Amino acid sequence: MKSFRLTEEEMEYLADRYPTPFMVVSLDRVEKNYRYLCEKLPRVKVFYAIKANSEPAILQRMAALGSNFDVASIGEIRLLASLGVPGSRMIYANPVKPAWDIAEAAKLGVDRFTFDDESEIEKMAAAAPGAQVLVRVQVENDSAVINLNEKFGVVPDKALSLLHKAKEAGLVPAGICFHVGSQSLKSEAYGRALTLCRRLFDEAEQQGMKLTVLDIGGGLPIPEAGQPEPDLDAMTEEIRRHLDRLFPEVEIWSEPGRYMCGTAVNLVTRVIGTKERNGQPWYVLDDGMYGSYNGLVFDHWTYKLEFFQHGVKVPSVFVGPSCDSIDVVARDYPAPVLQVGSLVLSPEMGAYSSSAATGFNGFQPAKTIVYEDNIGVAENISAMAR
Repeated sequence: MKSFRLTEEEMEYLADRYPTPFMVVSLDRVEKNYRYLCEKLPRVKVFYAIKANSEPAILQRMAALGSNFDVASIGEIRLLASLGVPGSRMIYANPVKPAWDIAEAAKLGVDRFTFDDESEIEKMAAAAPGAQVLVRVQVENDSAVINLNEKFGVVPDKALSLLHKAKEAGLVPAGICFHVGSQSLKSEAYGRALTLCRRLFDEAEQQGMKLTVLDIGGGLPIPEAGQPEPDLDAMTEEIRRHLDRLFPEVEIWSEPGRYMCGTAVNLVTRVIGTKERNGQPWYVLDDGMYGSYNGLVFDHWTYKLEFFQHGVKVPSVFVGPSCDSIDVVARDYPAPVLQVGSLVLSPEMGAYSSSAATGFNGFQPAKTIVYEDNIGVAENISAMAR
């Protein structure tokens, strides 16, 4: 799987024009990821999970490509609406929603919702009567980096009773959804989940309820520091075979987030201070755990740090700019000798980084710039190189 990556010349060119830290997103890389998924899983309708990265430029490119959107809050719905995306292209995929948010979502044209508990039915029926609903079921997957089935999903044996109750309340039971977990490293989890859902579809039909939609969630992995390169060709091929065999006439949805944007963004940060503690180099960056590197806490993520300086690399410590001692980006990370002003590049920063960054201590989240908007960089860099 290819990731967008700035060259040293591009990074320096941009750093001369924008204050660090900043994110650089390649919309062309986002588009390639989208088209790859459509090619490998042609029957699957994509609903981009915008919680991974809600940068408006990404949303606009995805909308232009024909993508639909997975939203988790009224704030995300309002954002898409402000960009001209109609509610008919969204699914409100948070299983638990405030009643007033459901009502506003319905007014904005959202008519597809997920749920996993009986307490949600009355709210949806009152605020969005006649809406299509999908029940989310709990599935098992020990290979996912983040388990999304501890908090979400009903025990499978209770799923159909919830759909019957939703129908009695005036809602339309459309289907079943699941999520194997974020950064799922093995395709077997999809096979188990799809087999389970096939059983539920068959039982629903025996009970007089015809389900028409299966939502397979997200979970496709991207490269991560210290982990083997994921084989997306093999994973998508196995998923496709299962779908064609088990659900040949069912409409299939998916909700990719990390996969769509994770490989499309680089972070450029700068060393703003150097120290030596216990004989080890320490480097203070102008971005840290409360900013773009928040996935150290929230996303169970290991970040890559790349340097263009030459020389012997020694185990070093990298910390963020805040006055909190837990603001540590990396320990014992091999690095050459860096100076105040040295630039550091982190690739694969597109998912769950800027979307969860805070303004703690008054340090504002890194601004995002679009690589293609600076495409003249290539010509300028070539001229400088000559």
